[in-house]
Amino acid sequence: MVNLVIVESPAKATTIKGYLGSSYRVIASKGHVRDLPKSSLGIDIENNFSAHYINIRGKGDLIKELRSEAKKADKIFLATDPDREGEAISWHLATALGIDVAKAKRITFNEITKPAVKEAIKKPRAINMDLVNSQQARRILDRIVGYKLSPFLWKNVKSGLSAGRVQSVATKIIVDRENEIRAFKAREYWTVDAALETAKGKGLTVRYHGQAGKKEKNELSCEAEAFAVKKSVEGKDFLCTDVKKGTRMKHPAPPFTTSTLQQEASRKLNFQSQRTMRVAQELYEGINLGSDGGVQGLITYMRTDSLRISSEAQSAAKEYISAKYGEEYAPESFRVYKSKANAQDAHEAIRPSSMKHEPAKVKKHLSNDQYKLYKLIWD
Repeated sequence: MVNLVIVESPAKATTIKGYLGSSYRVIASKGHVRDLPKSSLGIDIENNFSAHYINIRGKGDLIKELRSEAKKADKIFLATDPDREGEAISWHLATALGIDVAKAKRITFNEITKPAVKEAIKKPRAINMDLVNSQQARRILDRIVGYKLSPFLWKNVKSGLSAGRVQSVATKIIVDRENEIRAFKAREYWTVDAALETAKGKGLTVRYHGQAGKKEKNELSCEAEAFAVKKSVEGKDFLCTDVKKGTRMKHPAPPFTTSTLQQEASRKLNFQSQRTMRVAQELYEGINLGSDGGVQGLITYMRTDSLRISSEAQSAAKEYISAKYGEEYAPESFRVYKSKANAQDAHEAIRPSSMKHEPAKVKKHLSNDQYKLYKLIWD
């Protein structure tokens, strides 16, 4: 029996090929194989926004190869990325290869590890047309906004500029905010601080808030008012009339989503978003660890806005903490972080795919960027 597995990237194909036996052939589609034509709008707005797709120029030989392999295969598994873009690529592949969409075998995995891939092969599903249509809606909006608005920019701003579904709205928000800033009426205000010392010699700084016994803040609007306050307290004792004590709990930060990973990588590693996602993609698709485990995907899928962690990963983390640091450091119950109301919860948060691969142990197999980002995710 010959089984064909189609993935998106060559790197992922190499990793998965090592997990499956000789009866499996793994080929990469190298992204999309069909798209809207560049020479025209490609959307019939009057006919329910129906899209006209064509094979992408330069992908002809690859499509021929995929069709040839598909004819030889007894089973075809579409294993593109586990998001709406990947779902759409699977749908386009099924159409381009002449596979009945209703009978297509779609498999997904949140992490590229041998157990995850083997389990996915056992449980293929149908192509999720809701996800496909979600991607199509985004692509069609991109095209309509871009093709309708870009000529306006060429005429009024500069030739060659392109407008997008996201950039155009973001620009509008920035312009509105700038207009608010320019419309702001500046006003003068003053503060009065006193540098004090306690009976025990401890220094502290206090700020004038208002008259004793009055809750509302007394704002100082000119130099004369500020110096009047200063003069009223000079040479006098400062008394502490009330002390409030409390205990504050500091909780660990939740696991990474795509946006929080990009933010932390920018803050701590000085990585731009594009660099972060490129390195994360490499860590997800697989790193050759040599004698330490062969080709392994080191992190879960890096495009997610969920804070969910699988129970298996939680248990593995608890066992790791108990063994490395001691039972007293392992939590009695697992922390559960609440995702935003509109979060797509199909994938877990970004986490290491296995607790076996400590950053220090796999460092020799990683590039400098890969190690830095992996350690950030691990920590």
